Amino acid sequence: MTYTPHGKSLIAGAWVSTGQTFASRPARGASLSVYTGTADLVHDACEAAEAAFWSYGYSTREERARFLEAIADGIEDRAADITAIATAETGLPEARLNGERGRTTGQLRLFAAHIRKGDYLDRRHDPALPDRQPLPRPDLRMIERPIGPVAVFGASNFPLAFSVAGGDTASALAAGCPVVVKGHEAHPGTGEIVAEAIHEAIKACGLNAGVFSLVQGGSRAVGEALVRHPRIKAVGFTGSLGAGRALFDLCAARPEPIPFFGELGSINPMFLLPEAVSARGDEIGAGWAGSLTMGAGQFCTNPGIAIAVETQADAILGPAKEALVGTPAQIMLTDGMAEAYRQGAEQIVAQQGVEQVYTSRTDDRTARPNLFRVKATDFARNPVLSGEVFGPLGLLVTVVSVEEMLDLAKDLEGQLTATLHMDDGDMELAGRLLPILERKAGRVMANGYPTGVEVCDAMVHGGPWPASTNFGATSVGTLSIRRFLRPVCYQNIPPKILPEDLR
Repeated sequence: MTYTPHGKSLIAGAWVSTGQTFASRPARGASLSVYTGTADLVHDACEAAEAAFWSYGYSTREERARFLEAIADGIEDRAADITAIATAETGLPEARLNGERGRTTGQLRLFAAHIRKGDYLDRRHDPALPDRQPLPRPDLRMIERPIGPVAVFGASNFPLAFSVAGGDTASALAAGCPVVVKGHEAHPGTGEIVAEAIHEAIKACGLNAGVFSLVQGGSRAVGEALVRHPRIKAVGFTGSLGAGRALFDLCAARPEPIPFFGELGSINPMFLLPEAVSARGDEIGAGWAGSLTMGAGQFCTNPGIAIAVETQADAILGPAKEALVGTPAQIMLTDGMAEAYRQGAEQIVAQQGVEQVYTSRTDDRTARPNLFRVKATDFARNPVLSGEVFGPLGLLVTVVSVEEMLDLAKDLEGQLTATLHMDDGDMELAGRLLPILERKAGRVMANGYPTGVEVCDAMVHGGPWPASTNFGATSVGTLSIRRFLRPVCYQNIPPKILPEDLR
């Protein structure tokens, strides 16, 4: 490794230290001493972002596209160092981080191509009708415009794709919005080196340095100061329901309330329909186990529950248990996550009606899988069972009839995903479930597993509360740029002074 992290914050082009430090807790290797972020740094970063908006918010699409591509190039130039630092900090395997780095640079380049096409601007023109009766119509033109500085919270479970240069940052920069990132304490060195790549891209493209700042964490006050700062016009967040709800409430309580685009939590139910289970229950059970344990279950799309007819439960649970027994302990992202997972599993065990199919425990930063079973009647009366447990834990909910399966679907809270495992003979039941599930989830899929979110035009990664705080938005895919734009109508404005994209 050639890059040695220094633990500072990047504020409008300057690496800044503070009077206090916190020690990172890497999965392996030496701890990093990180300068704790402060409310003063947040203020300086937000003011610099506002100053930068007056040039960056009115830059051309081509200028912003080149900037995004320069960031992607800078990340790839630092590929080996990024992987080395991130594997040490998070415990994630090298192959996973290399893939995540490719996803990060890929979405930066995707947004560059997206804004070059210009379709996202949703340009509309109603020409003047001076002779219309009883009143003439003025000339009306509409276009989507950037909203101003955006705050982004780095996510713990994706140190690259949902963090410093992740999807929230990429879409905000593509829209024309300067970004202030609050770095995550779990991987400060990874955040720093990615910020260095953005810093170099800013200089290479000749942009105002306030276009991007990274404020290191270490204090809850940093996040609170960021969402409360009057220069911030929207917030992007991926994290826990508790933390997200607290920040959401702060945004709503501001003198000028702002949108909080939080992706919070989901149990991603899978409905295992009778004909599919009869034909390939062993395959579905083993596939569920593989999806549950991928990345130690640290995905927001982890399929935490499956629903099946009671008489077919063993056809699912037997193969799933067999696959889970052979799964080794996996390192979790933080000590806190490992402990929260253990507590979550213990809480599930303690609930009435829950049967233990396969249980295991570790007492360090690792996690082993757990599998449980419960009847739909017990599941329905106990909200604990429908809460997210972040880790490799699965719960099979059994129903006695198709009607009970439909009722259970109707009672579910909002989800990021919902899955139908179905064969041709299940088409009638699937057709009855689909209208219910599309009201519950942002992505409905058939015969697959929700872990893995494609970055593309059609993807929706969001859903009704509590999956996210804004059901009309997505945090993945090109549609996510809409979060940081607002429509402006120009009436009888001379073309010479209109925004360039409307002339």
